Amino acid sequence: MVNKHWETSLSKFMTKILRHTPEAFGVTLDPQDGSCPIEDLLKAVQTEPKWSHITADDIRGVVDRSEKQRFEIRAGRIRARYGHSHDKVQYERGTPPLILYHGTNERALPSIMEEGIRPMGRKYVHLSEGTQFAAMAGSRRGELVILQVRTREAAVAGVEFYYAGNEVWLAERIPADCCTLLAAD
Repeated sequence: MVNKHWETSLSKFMTKILRHTPEAFGVTLDPQDGSCPIEDLLKAVQTEPKWSHITADDIRGVVDRSEKQRFEIRAGRIRARYGHSHDKVQYERGTPPLILYHGTNERALPSIMEEGIRPMGRKYVHLSEGTQFAAMAGSRRGELVILQVRTREAAVAGVEFYYAGNEVWLAERIPADCCTLLAAD
């Protein structure tokens, strides 16, 4: 049986390394996709006494069971799919569905409706194809609100969209006039 608290804690530590401070742990990320060999991440994780016993299988388990699908493993390399604050990882430009969703909190709503959605300490705004992921992302810091983003209008306004995988889309910003508050059920 998997200890959910332990796994969540390890996931947060992996997030810190892969999304925010890889250099502090001696990890070099590929500038194109933000990946590194699993073995490099494992060595970095094991430098912390709390995680000295971690194996590559433990890391794979975190990736496989992550509800938010934060990580991806391909060909022996691991990367965070989104949420980077250290460098702008290259993503392939794409054409998203006509509507994407952004979860945020009620306090941020007036600013968003005036200035649009901005990345705030991250490199990109995170959007999702469904409301479930938007709700998970937006409910962390207060009363949840979900915005619908009209992507065709945003593209006409010059917004470029990038697909990060697992129904997550990224953009540098979203103009306010492309956003509508999703009515509560």
